[in-house]
Amino acid sequence: MAGLSDAELEALVERAVVDAYGEDEQLAAFQSVIEDNLAVPFRTTVLGVEVTVAGIDLLPGSGIVAVCVRGRHRQAVGILDLPLPTPPPAGAEWIEAFRHWAL
Repeated sequence: MAGLSDAELEALVERAVVDAYGEDEQLAAFQSVIEDNLAVPFRTTVLGVEVTVAGIDLLPGSGIVAVCVRGRHRQAVGILDLPLPTPPPAGAEWIEAFRHWAL
């Protein structure tokens, strides 16, 4: 997703972590804001396979992940590694704000 300026991304980061202290709390704050604002479910393609992103989770050791589903199979994919469809789902700007914060 392109189009947000650094200033806009910084404003989103500030909104996400305003009451979070330390990296762990900030990560949890981002997970919460992404989960609350990203319109799920949506379809995307991961490694050439169409999947449905059913939700967002915070996994120890993995960070924020998208829960991808195809039939009976479920797989957690790091939110920063998740290819977004075109057009991206509503709320995808929070993933970009998280990327800005994380990198």
